[in-house]
Amino acid sequence: MLISMWSLKGGQGTSVTAALAAVRAAKDHSQTVRLVDLGRDQPAIFGTAEPSDSWLSRWTHSDLDAGALDRAQVELTPNLSLLPRGGGPLNPKRAGELVEWLKADGATTVVDVGTLRRGQAESFADSVHHKIIAESDQSIMVTRACYLALRRAVNPPVRPTGVVLVAEAGHVLTRSDCERFIETPVVASVAIDPDIARAVDSGMLLTRAPNQALGPLGVLAGDEQPRASDRARGVELD
Repeated sequence: MLISMWSLKGGQGTSVTAALAAVRAAKDHSQTVRLVDLGRDQPAIFGTAEPSDSWLSRWTHSDLDAGALDRAQVELTPNLSLLPRGGGPLNPKRAGELVEWLKADGATTVVDVGTLRRGQAESFADSVHHKIIAESDQSIMVTRACYLALRRAVNPPVRPTGVVLVAEAGHVLTRSDCERFIETPVVASVAIDPDIARAVDSGMLLTRAPNQALGPLGVLAGDEQPRASDRARGVELD
């Protein structure tokens, strides 16, 4: 299963939510789980160093075969691995080959796509990010119940198959309001928790992720959802 997670505004918690989703999926020890980092924050979240070579970005500009991606993965647990992006842009010419590799072994793959921003349509339509989202079994938008975030979701560049709501006290907008804005069901809600922040700050999310944050995200690896589909154009990538 290929699960892409993305947001339309920075600061929504996409990277941490993607990390939590991968950790939750790996709780089922019969599953092989892979976390792909397009947002460049996952090594820091897990407190691991990025490999010195064979990063994903470098692979997309090389003639190395897909086996190099196997070697580039960082083992976090016996059934959870991390594929770091590294620095530099991603070459879209190898996007199709990358998606084939992500799906070939039957692993549950969570992709931290990062933030999509308004801009040139062509830069998104031809990107690695777009190819992954379009081919995902689940395309998950991560957002807070914040008006400034939700107003960008009225005409999104891609139609998500589901929404993960990052809930925090003090907002007037409700879960139902979010579903009406986005016209997509909220499949999980994760509360902002100081324990999550402490685990991330210490690079120990893998061992200190609160169960109350992991539990709601189990739905992502367990339920089938419609495939992602394009709705509108005009975004650029971080």
